[in-house]
Amino acid sequence: MALKLAGIEVEIREISLREKPAHMLQISPKATVPVLVLQDDQDNKQVIEESIEIMLFALKNHALGSNIHAPSRAHDFKKLVSENDGNFKQSLDAYKYPERFPNKTQMQHRADGEIFLQKLEDLLNQHAYLLSDEVNMADIAIFPFIRQFAAVDSNWFEAAAYPKLRVWLNAWINSELFNSVMIKNPTFVG
Repeated sequence: MALKLAGIEVEIREISLREKPAHMLQISPKATVPVLVLQDDQDNKQVIEESIEIMLFALKNHALGSNIHAPSRAHDFKKLVSENDGNFKQSLDAYKYPERFPNKTQMQHRADGEIFLQKLEDLLNQHAYLLSDEVNMADIAIFPFIRQFAAVDSNWFEAAAYPKLRVWLNAWINSELFNSVMIKNPTFVG
């Protein structure tokens, strides 16, 4: 979404994580997605292998227009995204796949994730978006994870005590930006 906002054209290659193409493994031995490969006129390549780093690349090197701004409080941004990528992501994975994390019930894993959901609800009670009244990179970085969490049990999420978070999530799901990047691509075999 950040690349789209920045007007950076990319070739998207959908891959099967069970059958990772040799080309991908050569470029990124880490073998995770996403991977952004940048190539200059002299055929030099730069590889960026983390979602947040790709977003920061887009933000740093391209004007994102008037509807997207770097958070004015960089510390708050880093802290919130770090919490999302750490404890919340662990809770999300355990909630989505409770059979892989039998140390707790699925509802206990959900309750662990709700700590972060409540934090986001509190932030949205202060601003229209997570860190301000304007869209910022925190919204775009965190949105996909909240979407996944809500989808595990959409009936529960619709009834849960997070009305501001639901409105925020639905706005992103229905946004032109999100829908413009959610085009299914054929799986790359190589």
